[in-house]
Amino acid sequence: MKPPSGPARKVIPIAPVAADASSSQGEIVSLYEAQKKIYPRSISGVFARWRWAMVFLTQLVFYGLPWFEWGQRQMVLFDLGARRFYIFGLVLYPQDFIYLTGLLIISAMSLFLFTAVAGRLWCGFACPQTVYTEMFMWIEHRIEGDRSARLRLDKGPWTAEKAVKKSLKQLAWMSVALWTGFTFVGYFVPIRTLGSELLAFSGGWQMFWVLFYGVATYGNAGYMREQVCKYMCPYARFQSAMFDKDTLVVSYDPERGEQRGPRKKDIDYKAQGLGDCIDCSLCVQVCPVGIDIRNGLQYECIGCGLCVDACNTVMDKMQYPRGLIRYSTQNGVANRWSQSQMLRRVLRPRVLIYTAILAALCLAMLASLVTRTPLKVDVVRDRAALSRIVAGGKLENIYRLQIMNATEGPQRYRIAARGLTALEVASEAEVDIGAAESRWVAVRLQIPYGSAAPGSHAVQFDVQAVDRAAHVTEKSVFLVPR
Repeated sequence: MKPPSGPARKVIPIAPVAADASSSQGEIVSLYEAQKKIYPRSISGVFARWRWAMVFLTQLVFYGLPWFEWGQRQMVLFDLGARRFYIFGLVLYPQDFIYLTGLLIISAMSLFLFTAVAGRLWCGFACPQTVYTEMFMWIEHRIEGDRSARLRLDKGPWTAEKAVKKSLKQLAWMSVALWTGFTFVGYFVPIRTLGSELLAFSGGWQMFWVLFYGVATYGNAGYMREQVCKYMCPYARFQSAMFDKDTLVVSYDPERGEQRGPRKKDIDYKAQGLGDCIDCSLCVQVCPVGIDIRNGLQYECIGCGLCVDACNTVMDKMQYPRGLIRYSTQNGVANRWSQSQMLRRVLRPRVLIYTAILAALCLAMLASLVTRTPLKVDVVRDRAALSRIVAGGKLENIYRLQIMNATEGPQRYRIAARGLTALEVASEAEVDIGAAESRWVAVRLQIPYGSAAPGSHAVQFDVQAVDRAAHVTEKSVFLVPR
């Protein structure tokens, strides 16, 4: 049978792995590449300082916020048991789920905008995976030494010094991971109560979640590191769809850098056909994901800019102009544009559209929060007695109103109804609801018998706060039997 005709296919050979001599299976073919551990080198520079500034800022907020109080409660608390979310002065109920939806949409649109303008800024500077990996790597650097020292330590035999350093590192990692898990759970359980329960070895579920998030932090930041960015995070896979030729990304200038190669500082390297790149591989050594940016932009690149700091350090030592590796655009590198020429291309149509949508969403969200009524009312008919005749020749329907006080103080609410002639509230017309409390109230509506035709009639419940302007109207129906 002849093979099908058509263009020749490129066959990529897979290197075989030597099989055991006693194996009857022959050669074993490796279908994957064993992952090599990356030993990032420490570097100082503008982008390295920005990264550490973001580490301090994000962790100051994350670790510190649960300990602040607002009145008599935790400032930020997502109380799932009570189905109430406290965010500064706001008390949100499950009925306010629309705000979470709005927040997620705003976050997604912000990601689109920042990516279109300057690539993976979130990944390189503020992503939790990046932040905690940086913290764990700093601990590793302080205990085991810089890149060369860590390489020697891992390749060397086990000694007392190696055992002590490895043990201290693991202890420090576990401490940070457990404190991170404790803080995270402290956003859902009052953190002071959580601390007391854990010290008393009570609260099984709370202890489980602290350990769960602690182990996740320990594994992701201590061991998986760049693997999370490469293979687990979907953002790396679809980022190219949000890039264009005017997006600022970390770029290597091949026209200036090639041909690369080592040279002495005081020679005329251009006469030898060499570019500015001395092929020191420092840009690769500092990269937290272990890529070579000189091969072009790759999906693994998180845009942290550490290779820019490393290259600028080498350029300074060689007395060459900075910017061999820099934040630039594809058009900027190809057309040799200056920084001002590239920045003028920032306000292009897609960026303006993203900005307009994001501004509209933020304004709508802010306006909704400002005008939000701190009162929620749900009306449920009592199905046990749809309609009945009571003393005095009255026809009565019974309802159950769930009144939710979304304020920080107790409130008194007045209940009224309208929609039918001579419709009146026969039950208690005013109720007291505690601070941030939800309460079911039985309400009886009555009309004179025969004053309305048989069938279903629309009515409205008006619930008004006595001491403030909060007012809610909810619709229901009044049933008149035939």
